[in-house]
Amino acid sequence: MKLVIHPPVDPARLEKIRAAAAGAIEVVNAATAEEAAEAISGAEAFFGKITPSLLERAAKLVWVQAPTASLEHYMFPALAEHPCQLTNMRGLYSDVIADQVMGYILCFARNLHVYIRRQLEAHYEPVGGEGGRSSFASGPGTVSAIDRAHLHLSDQTLGIVGLGAIGTELAKRASAFGMTVIAVDPVNPEAWPMERLDDLLGASDFVAICAPHTPKSKGMFDAALLARMKRSAYLINIGRGAIVRLGDLVAALRNGTIAGAALDVYEEEPLPARHPLWKLPNVILTPHIAGYSPRIAERHLAVIVENVRRFARGEPLLNVVRKSEWF
Repeated sequence: MKLVIHPPVDPARLEKIRAAAAGAIEVVNAATAEEAAEAISGAEAFFGKITPSLLERAAKLVWVQAPTASLEHYMFPALAEHPCQLTNMRGLYSDVIADQVMGYILCFARNLHVYIRRQLEAHYEPVGGEGGRSSFASGPGTVSAIDRAHLHLSDQTLGIVGLGAIGTELAKRASAFGMTVIAVDPVNPEAWPMERLDDLLGASDFVAICAPHTPKSKGMFDAALLARMKRSAYLINIGRGAIVRLGDLVAALRNGTIAGAALDVYEEEPLPARHPLWKLPNVILTPHIAGYSPRIAERHLAVIVENVRRFARGEPLLNVVRKSEWF
């Protein structure tokens, strides 16, 4: 058997991949597209960026390992129709992305996004106004405007759209904070079916999109769907940028349809400097960094090494993708 790698990997990674092949698979680390095209004609496996021209030459191909978790920029019609198995890198980022979502939730719950801006202005005032502050003599005998402006997490419901690896890690963390957690997912039996998305939106104080970009999810969160959320609710998108229509989101934020939003992914990246989202006070924006961590590279290598080992032994592969659905 033969495995072609292109673009090529560094010598240290190549050594570990060849060790996993254990002599049962010839590993070709193709330095150029021409070298990859020549080698793939007799290859059963491929790791890297497959292209229509490479696939056309791959007479014996039975397995393709994508180097990414997301597949919207990887898939093309011939690959979707090809009988080969496709595996991806899902699961590498689940915990760190879930941590990022909890960061957004805590920021909104405790108004940290407001206080960071006020710090830059040397402005010392609680959300809710100084008039709502209890005196040291009487103590907090009543619920003040400041109290009402700061959320108690155990009173809040988190709705997760997509209970995959990221959504599952997020559910664990939110539950540990005492939040009520509900979820919808098209395939996970532990979640509500997607037909109950309206129920989730109506019940949730925070809605976290943890879904992949698929033909069905593109543009899913539009004006109509945003209008089904609570006016006091916050939308968080760490799934894929194409899922949320930013024009509709800006309108919803401006007219009070929802209370705020946190985004790490966008329809257009980088987000243009003139985009109105930058100026909205009820928005947290991060530059597509939720998946970054010192641990990701070693996890990435571990997936390809384990799948090479399994392929050599004829065992089921990790992270097999439903190609027609992109996940």
